[in-house]
Amino acid sequence: MAAPIRRVRPVALRAVNIFSPTAPLRGPSPRLSSSSAPVPRDVVLFEHDRTGFFRLLSLFCGGQLLFWTYLAHFAFTSLRDTRGDGGAGKARTSHANLGSNAGRFGFTAGCLAIGAAIAGFGVLFTRRSISRVVLHRGGGTVTLVTQSPLGASAARRVTVPLSDVACHAHRQESPTFIPLRVRGHRFYFLLDKEGRMNNPRLFDVSVGAYRPL
Repeated sequence: MAAPIRRVRPVALRAVNIFSPTAPLRGPSPRLSSSSAPVPRDVVLFEHDRTGFFRLLSLFCGGQLLFWTYLAHFAFTSLRDTRGDGGAGKARTSHANLGSNAGRFGFTAGCLAIGAAIAGFGVLFTRRSISRVVLHRGGGTVTLVTQSPLGASAARRVTVPLSDVACHAHRQESPTFIPLRVRGHRFYFLLDKEGRMNNPRLFDVSVGAYRPL
């Protein structure tokens, strides 16, 4: 006698969305590509607005530039040659004579160099600090929005293909900043780890992945 046939109820499989921040992570992280798992919409992967800090940084760097420029102007116009004649001149040979041509030009150039270095560091750090990372629909392009002392509306936006972005350190291994290398740009872009990572899993397999450039 044949055994009775049991009817198996169909079980509905719950789809897991990789683009959701609450998606469970089981097993090894999959490799994301624009052809196998396209991004259905624009996704903000990273956010960290520090407009107030960079406004203060700009004021500090601008003040330093004005101070060192004024000091250079004072040195160039007010320093006098203190060399004397005869025995008085011999007595002063052991002291630095900033009023001589070499001393005056050297001191002026040093002040200008210090002021320019401080201002240049402030500009470079502002233009390389990231406030937002947006992975666009389809997963083929990404936009990096830098910090700005004038707010998000005046920020610099760099839109490049995802294949031109490489992360040279994992976000869990970097102590303070996550360095991003973008093809065609000499210096690294920096993501502050104090910022909010909206979708860490998608970030790791897209912008946070290492690619040889």
